[in-house]
Amino acid sequence: MSELLTQRYDNGVLGLTLNRPEKKNALNRAMYLSLTELLQQADRDSGIRVVVLSGAGDSFCAGNDLADFIASGGDAENARVPLRLLQTLAAFSKPLIASAQGHAVGIGTTLLLHCDLVYGAEDLRLQLPFARLGLVPEGGSSLLLPQLAGHRQAFELLVLGEPFDAVRGREIGLVNEVLPGEKLQSRSLEQAQTLASLSSEAVRQSKQMLRAHQQDLLQQVLVEEVDAFRERLASEEARSALESALRRS
Repeated sequence: MSELLTQRYDNGVLGLTLNRPEKKNALNRAMYLSLTELLQQADRDSGIRVVVLSGAGDSFCAGNDLADFIASGGDAENARVPLRLLQTLAAFSKPLIASAQGHAVGIGTTLLLHCDLVYGAEDLRLQLPFARLGLVPEGGSSLLLPQLAGHRQAFELLVLGEPFDAVRGREIGLVNEVLPGEKLQSRSLEQAQTLASLSSEAVRQSKQMLRAHQQDLLQQVLVEEVDAFRERLASEEARSALESALRRS
C-alpha cells in the first residue's frame, strides 16, 4: 500500500487516511487507485463493519492534483481512474463516515455526498469551483446536490463555486454535525463504533433500502459527468484556468 494512504483497524472499524498533508491531500493517480482498492477490499471483508475516511494534517482533501490534471489533458483512460473510485463509493455496502477539516475542494466535497455520516470541524471550508476552472460538476453532484439543497442552492454552489463553511454544509444536509477540531476524530470514531456494534446485516440492508431506488440512475450520472468533464478538461479554456490555478498554488 502506498504511504499516501494509511489504514488503521480497530474492533470492526477501518480508518483510511489520505496522507499527503504537504499538498493538503490533493488526490493524484496513485491515491485514487489505492483508495479504490482498499474500499473494495473493505466491502468484501466481513470483519470490517464501518469505514472512516479522514485526511492527515490541516485539511481533508484539496481536490485533484492540478499537475496531474494538466498532464492528463483529458485522456480517456486517466479519466476512468476517478470514475472507478466514485463508482466504488456509490456502491459501497457498509457505513462510510467522513471526518473532515480544513480544505475540502472539488472531489474533496463531492465524495462527501456518498458518505452516510459526515462530521465537519469548525474550520472546514468546502468549495465546488468547477465552472471557475472551465469544468463541469463531477462525483454525482449534479444529481445528489440538488436533491439535498434544491436547484437554486445547488446552482449557486456548483456554478458560482464560492467557498462555504461547515455550518452551511449542515444547513443543506451535507454535514451531520459541526465540531471543534479537537473533538472531530473522537466523535467520528465514537459513531463508527456505535454502528459497528449493531447488526451488520440490518445496517447493510437499511443502507441498501435508502439508496436502492436511484442506484442505477446514480451510476449512469457518474459516467455521463466523467465524459462531460473529460471533454471540458481537454479544452483550451479549462487548461488555461488550471494552469493559472497551479501557478497560484
